[in-house]
Amino acid sequence: MATLQKIRNKGKFLIGVVGLALFAFIAEEFVRSLSYTQTERHQRIGKIYGDNVNVQDFNALVDEYTDVIKFTNGLTTLTDDQLSSIRDQVWQNYVNQQIIEHECDKLGLTVTDAELQTIISTGKNPMLAQTPFRNQQGAFDFNQLKQFLSQKDEVMNSAEMGSEVKEQYMQMYNYWKFIEKNIRQQTLAQKYQALLSGTIISNPIAAKASFEARNNESEILLAALPYTSVKDADITVEDADLKAKYNEMKEIFRTTQETRDFKYIDIPVVASQADKDALKKEMEGYAQALNEGADPAKTVREAASQVSYSALPISSKTLPHDVAELLDSMAVGSQVGPFVHEHDNTINIVRLIDKVSRPDSVEVRQIAAPGKDMEAAEKTADSIMNALAAGENFDSIAKKYNQPAEKNWIVSAQYEGQMLDENNRKFINTLSTAAVGSNNKIVLDGQGVVIAQVTDKRNMINKYNVAVIKRAMDFSKDTYNKAFNDFSSFLAGNPKAEDIEANASKAGYTVQTRTMSSTEHTVAGVHSTRETLRWIFDEKTKIGDVSPLYECGDNDHLLVVMLTGIHPKGYMNWDDEQVKTYLTSEVQKDKKAAKLQEKMQAAKSIADVAKMEGAVTDTVKHINFASNAFISKVGNSEPVLSGSVSTAKKGDFKSGLKGNGAVYAYQVLNQTKTDAKFDAKQEKQQAAQMSMRALSAFTNELYLKADVQDKRYLFY
Repeated sequence: MATLQKIRNKGKFLIGVVGLALFAFIAEEFVRSLSYTQTERHQRIGKIYGDNVNVQDFNALVDEYTDVIKFTNGLTTLTDDQLSSIRDQVWQNYVNQQIIEHECDKLGLTVTDAELQTIISTGKNPMLAQTPFRNQQGAFDFNQLKQFLSQKDEVMNSAEMGSEVKEQYMQMYNYWKFIEKNIRQQTLAQKYQALLSGTIISNPIAAKASFEARNNESEILLAALPYTSVKDADITVEDADLKAKYNEMKEIFRTTQETRDFKYIDIPVVASQADKDALKKEMEGYAQALNEGADPAKTVREAASQVSYSALPISSKTLPHDVAELLDSMAVGSQVGPFVHEHDNTINIVRLIDKVSRPDSVEVRQIAAPGKDMEAAEKTADSIMNALAAGENFDSIAKKYNQPAEKNWIVSAQYEGQMLDENNRKFINTLSTAAVGSNNKIVLDGQGVVIAQVTDKRNMINKYNVAVIKRAMDFSKDTYNKAFNDFSSFLAGNPKAEDIEANASKAGYTVQTRTMSSTEHTVAGVHSTRETLRWIFDEKTKIGDVSPLYECGDNDHLLVVMLTGIHPKGYMNWDDEQVKTYLTSEVQKDKKAAKLQEKMQAAKSIADVAKMEGAVTDTVKHINFASNAFISKVGNSEPVLSGSVSTAKKGDFKSGLKGNGAVYAYQVLNQTKTDAKFDAKQEKQQAAQMSMRALSAFTNELYLKADVQDKRYLFY
């Protein structure tokens, strides 16, 4: 009871303690939840139909496709540009698939497992022919696929199989799952398109009209008053005119992604004259060394040449173009350079040591001489050589040593331009100089002994033993530091965008203008500008802001950016600079057309129009309704003429037609029909196909409805 009374006496205190504990628990959960929400928000790479796309999920798709590219092309690494292209393809495919699946879900369209298996087993889908499971004719072989799938788990679980074999099986399996997934997605899209195509039909009347539109032709005498005959200064354009025109043409100003305008200064850092003079002096030293008989391999290596020295004679196609075009005019033992090649900004030395005639391709078969060590292998090789000299058949000897001795072609492209060790150099040089039918014993240091028989040679070409020293005329560290310091000083003295624009030219800098979207990979075509791109599209960046000074490119560019405009996704404003320029041009054209139509109103014939100031005349043949007439003397395609002439009769005179480049008058001189025969069935099919092509624009509408947001620039 005493204990209970103590609790009662301290009840308010205990309630407070419990309340604080409960608050701490709730606060902890809130902080944890908030932390998760912020982390998840930072992982959002985009949004489709309001659903967030997680960057990790997207990266998994990119990795999947990257592995496919490597597997199918035999690559181990990809360049940055290749990876950027892959990410673009994966994103576009992902968005398209999400859009199609969204529509198919509403319609109840699916691809069942049974359907997918039927497609695979029949083997008709073109994607199946891209798999390794093919017969000798190159067609998909379902049985090979089944055999592979049945073996896959056995191989992966086998303790006897090496890791390399298991890796190959897993690569093959992943590639197959990728193909299978894409066939399912492709089939679903085809079902949706088939449903749409079922809504498109033609009829005999439309078929007949389509045929006549192509085959009924007219010849006209034409007179035109081009819009260029009216001066822009004579036309007044007011904001009300622009707004009215904007409302008339509003749909063409709709954008599917945000774009931003910016001005920038890009400074490519180049070698100074002092840098060039220093490099020239260094190159003169290497030229003297080569002239005095220095080892070409050592000299080229010490000079850090972009073109390595080959101990084997090589064909000119392996060499840079500027070097290759010199060789035929050079005598053996002669030397050229140092000389500057402006195209690749290099300074060069070329010394032709020797020129020989060698085959581009050599066919060879070989036997590796067995033996427990090199001495034993050489004895076996000598025995084989003696047997061959005595007339024994090469194939029978190879069979004796359990070797296939198949014939293989060795082509110059396989080894030229590669770093070759002494054994490879010896092997290739021996075969290139050996006679067809000869047997050659080749001792490969530390690797064994090979008996190689040359069975054929083809395409004898000139090959060169040539030492090439090619060095880029790069800037020095001092030159880069000076460019950086000078630009930094300029920006410090001109912190605002308007100051930079006003004073750039005085300081020797050029301000340029660009508009771009966040889906582009570089700013102003300069490499390694990801941070600049992020700054441009950062929500915190405002119009008029000046970016930090970015060091970018291949460590050879200095870049600063000034944001000048933001165009959100959707309809661009009528008073946007680009829109306003376009609208002004269109309004001017409308007002010029009105003036010229009024001027042409009194004309009763082509001759009357031809007398007017600025008029041009021409005879135009083969005008039909199916294609736009091109008026060469005006320089425009004119749909209005195609439509009007096709409804006119021979002898008719019409005037005041407003076109794209002029106001027209014409008189129909003649009307003819081609010799084509009407085929109702064919015409109906063509009409339906044309309608389907027009309907294919449905993807744009679906894309707009999906409200796609692309934030990849934040991650790559």
